[in-house]
Amino acid sequence: MTPYSLAFYLGAVMTGTVLGLRPDDSPERVAEVLGTDYGENGGRNTLWRDYGLVEFHWHRGRAADPWSGHHVSLQVHRLAHRDRALTGGALRARYGRFAPRLRSDKLHRLLERRGAPLVPLPEVPPHAPYFRRYEHPVSRAAVTVVSTYGEHSTPRNLRPGDVYAIHVPATDTAPGARKA
Repeated sequence: MTPYSLAFYLGAVMTGTVLGLRPDDSPERVAEVLGTDYGENGGRNTLWRDYGLVEFHWHRGRAADPWSGHHVSLQVHRLAHRDRALTGGALRARYGRFAPRLRSDKLHRLLERRGAPLVPLPEVPPHAPYFRRYEHPVSRAAVTVVSTYGEHSTPRNLRPGDVYAIHVPATDTAPGARKA
């Protein structure tokens, strides 16, 4: 793991942003920063753009309404497939190479050194005992960690202690978030 890719994860958890993008940024703004090489999914009132490692999600009440940012997901588990294209050009240009796994103990330790410790969240029955979740109290970023292996419950290419995903909600309590 390069120190730069660790900086990416630390920044995302501590600030709730990805390359300066907030979860509530518009699809157009996200495309300005991350580019137009994405998969797009959704329906009339939901939209998400999959940039490989990073996914942005939006919702709206009616088809005539503008998109409202809902959350950003960092699909860290996908890196274990060792496809370098998953990080996308903008992330590679800024942070370099990403390791196939992110160890949660390393992330926890680095966050604690910066005065930004993660706190455990209550276990969610469908995911327990295979996954544990932690939250950053300021950005509200949730870090999901593989806690034990389950043949049909966890990816074979991840080990207990590996970060599975990081989710950052659109919220007015996140640093730099816009008030609605």
